[in-house]
Amino acid sequence: MAATGAWAPKLGLDLRGGTTITLTASSDNGTVDADRLERARSIIQQRVDSLGVGESEVTTSGDRQIVVSVPNVEQEQLIELVGQTARLTFRAVYQVESVTPVATASPTAASTTATSETSASSTQAAATASASPSARRPLPALPTAPPSTLTPRPTAAASPAASVDTLLAYTPSSQDSDEFSEFNCGEESPTPDVTDQPLITCSKAGTEKFLLGPVLLEGTQLTSAQAGVPQNSLNWVVNLQFNSAGATDFETVTGELATRTSPENSFAIVLDGEVISYPSVSSSIAGGGAEISGSFTQQTATELANVLKYGALPLSFEVSSVDTVSPTLGGDQLRAGIIAGLIGLGLVVIFAVTYYRGLAIVVVASLALAGVQTWALMALLGQSVGFALNLPGVAGAIVAIGVTADSFIIYFERIRDEVREGRPLTSAIETGWIRSRHTILVADGVSLLSAVVLFFLAVGSVKGFAFTLGLTTLLDILIVFFFTKPLVSVLGRTKFFGGGHPMSGFGAEHMGVSLESLLGRRRTGVRRKAATS
Repeated sequence: MAATGAWAPKLGLDLRGGTTITLTASSDNGTVDADRLERARSIIQQRVDSLGVGESEVTTSGDRQIVVSVPNVEQEQLIELVGQTARLTFRAVYQVESVTPVATASPTAASTTATSETSASSTQAAATASASPSARRPLPALPTAPPSTLTPRPTAAASPAASVDTLLAYTPSSQDSDEFSEFNCGEESPTPDVTDQPLITCSKAGTEKFLLGPVLLEGTQLTSAQAGVPQNSLNWVVNLQFNSAGATDFETVTGELATRTSPENSFAIVLDGEVISYPSVSSSIAGGGAEISGSFTQQTATELANVLKYGALPLSFEVSSVDTVSPTLGGDQLRAGIIAGLIGLGLVVIFAVTYYRGLAIVVVASLALAGVQTWALMALLGQSVGFALNLPGVAGAIVAIGVTADSFIIYFERIRDEVREGRPLTSAIETGWIRSRHTILVADGVSLLSAVVLFFLAVGSVKGFAFTLGLTTLLDILIVFFFTKPLVSVLGRTKFFGGGHPMSGFGAEHMGVSLESLLGRRRTGVRRKAATS
């Protein structure tokens, strides 16, 4: 714990407080396919899990909403991650113009259209893509209608899809050039993002506007996206790898672009309709590998790689609401759980002192050790794998008090049975353990099996109960074998306990036998008499 600095468990959403985001899906025809909604939920779940936090919940609500609940994550970071549609495309660049970013007011979370967070770099890189973080700049929710003198652009691609060679042959029309000249970043939405049509859009930072050709490669042709630091470099990059078909098209595209003059010798990497970089090409690039580099941090590079790795959302979403669970409410729930646990622990101790007398020291020491080890493991698991303690988890820890108490009760009662059968106390402590440990293992095995089945079949926060119950059951086995039993054996050799003191818990009257039988004196006397005879 000292090495990792983890002195306390992470608390779950219902105890510490956290963020709940509601995403509402939209579609052109007004209906949302249930399969596509479930697929989007699965992708978002993978993105959230990649953060390494515990107790995250991603569920569907109604026929078009997804609710994401995550503890221990900043609100803006969560919105950035789950809201990205992550549609990655590669387009040829035809015109580029530097512009002055337009300052926009920050929208409220309830009305923000989900967009990507990764910022663009305005610096071109030879044969590599570059990106630099910047502030979130969401686009207006509704597209600006085209001027009435211009022909409306298609909103869907033609069928069948055109070949890469045909798409590379595109040349801007006069309408494309006029619209590009009149386009203002931050004040207008990009033109419709249709695969076989040109796209007029801006960089993430809003410092450049672009006239791009049709889509030459799709992000769906990617097979992997990994964040890392190249050898002999200090900067983080995102490495992309295309599948076989994508690698062939990428080689064709870069070979054609290399023959053109600037800026048409560049291809734009477009994420969710905005340019994140536009590297120039000097020669054909074979092998299907590409790299997005620039002013990435480890977090921003990893987030972008995760979004691209787990795929694009099959639906468009808007952030309908962002709710924060009050830490005050969570603190009240935690306080109530702790009080309930202390009451249960106190009752067990009172029972042990009343019934087992001096042996209560074994009970208290075993429970104290179990509590310390449970706390330590929860803290370390929270640091290493993101385990978060929730209210059902606290309930599992309270149930564990009974599991631990059950183990030493089985052992103590077996010792009493052995003494009543005529064994002296020192022998009963050892034989009682041999005959009781099987019962203890079976009882703990049933609890552990229940916890495992519940963990895999339950959903949501109930998993916290199952995990905590299973963890504490395993600890009980270790404690009763390597602490409780050895401690009883040591105490049995002392005068107070081994001599059958009335307050030790091993007193003859308390055990229901005579003192001579308890200490083995009667059996010794009989043997001597028989030997004399």
